[in-house]
Amino acid sequence: MSMMTGKEYEKSLRKLHLKVYIFGERVENVVDNPIIRPSMNAVAWTYELAHRPEYEDIMTATSHITGKKVNRFTHIHQNIQDLVKKSKMGRLLGRETGCCFQRCVGMDTLNALSIVTFNMDAKHHTEYYKRFLKYLEYVQENDLTCDGAMTDPKGNRSLPPHKQPDPDQFVHVVEERKDGIVVRGAKAHQTGAVNSHELIVMPTIAMREEDKEYAISFALPSDAEGIIYIMGRQSCDTRKLEEGTLDRGNQKFGGHEALVILDDVFVPWERVFMYREYEFVSQLVEIFAAYHRQSYACKVGVGDVLIGAAQTAAEYNGVERASHIKDKIVEMNHLNETLYCGCIACASEGHREPSGTYAVNTLLANVHKHNVTRFPSELARLAQDIAGGLMVTMPSEKDFRSPEVGKWMEKYFKANEDVPTENRLRILRLIENMTLGTAAVGYLTESIHGAGSPQAQRIMISRRINMEEKKKAAKRLCGIDDEPK
Repeated sequence: MSMMTGKEYEKSLRKLHLKVYIFGERVENVVDNPIIRPSMNAVAWTYELAHRPEYEDIMTATSHITGKKVNRFTHIHQNIQDLVKKSKMGRLLGRETGCCFQRCVGMDTLNALSIVTFNMDAKHHTEYYKRFLKYLEYVQENDLTCDGAMTDPKGNRSLPPHKQPDPDQFVHVVEERKDGIVVRGAKAHQTGAVNSHELIVMPTIAMREEDKEYAISFALPSDAEGIIYIMGRQSCDTRKLEEGTLDRGNQKFGGHEALVILDDVFVPWERVFMYREYEFVSQLVEIFAAYHRQSYACKVGVGDVLIGAAQTAAEYNGVERASHIKDKIVEMNHLNETLYCGCIACASEGHREPSGTYAVNTLLANVHKHNVTRFPSELARLAQDIAGGLMVTMPSEKDFRSPEVGKWMEKYFKANEDVPTENRLRILRLIENMTLGTAAVGYLTESIHGAGSPQAQRIMISRRINMEEKKKAAKRLCGIDDEPK
């Protein structure tokens, strides 16, 4: 099968039989549900751009197992340029959609597994890597979207998995069969879950031998028997149910998250990539986390949109020449490009693993993501500052269209005489959507907690910094010699 187009991707989703709930009711038609649809549009765009000649170098790659052209989201990084192009792809799609396009987690999961399954086989003489390559070929040949599922509910955070009062707080094995295993538990905050063909499960924290029943990684079709999806709420999400489009902000694209329930789901052995190898869990978690922290190049692309919206709002308000507005726009660009420096740096300083897969520089990936936990919030603050209070106080589109009161909105919300009032309202709604509404989930909250909390990055930074080398450099320059004689 060749790479899918956006329309073919949509058609493939219609063949799935997902068990999805939203607002307490079963969703029969997931693809056309007005709240879910914008997120599907964003994923479809990752397929569509792969067919455009001007983006082919960034959006596609050559499979190292088949030699065929594949969508880069299904590719295993073979060199430094692959890692760099991944960052460029993230910025491109963030700018194109203005939201989370949901495929990075699956891509990062595939690459992490390509490293760790190889390492497990080298130590234990297992066949995980062979299984993985067969699965990868299936994903590439069918051009599938994979949802990487790492985050368990965790229950009482002070207790390891095996001491939880409710063992289901971490995904675990409840039965072993000749043909596979049965698993139970849940994965929370799953971005793009119902837009995916495959669900790839990983452990979420480092484990000891007592937790070996939780040390599992496997893949499932997203509509496998026993999988239930409960859609998460987003601020202003019901605006998508209203008539008109002005109040939505982003007219076409969006994201979603879901709680994914695994209610005694059967997994055949050929889809199991880790089973009780608890000593490799921390390696899988750290490698995946580094890849996924690099993936926050997407926030740079979304930042491009927000900066453009802020500049446009300033022009529509007639204040674009004010010195403090110019300075704020410069600061927004400075912060955004600093983020870009981080994701390009960790890619450029990548290295080859024994499996042949190229991994990012872990220290720089964590530094990059730690900046992402801070800078988008400041970008949002500056955008709101430039936009003005009308962004959150303007009446609805129905009022604007109303024969009775629309004329007053047209009159009193006019600013720049050369700009239609409706255009001014639309750009303000976009800023609201990106900093307070549905898109704010993917841009702000996800920037803080996605791929691990800020503290998780600080821990990894402290582990990876070579402090002794820094001390030696300082002592050498000022003449201190405290080496043992």
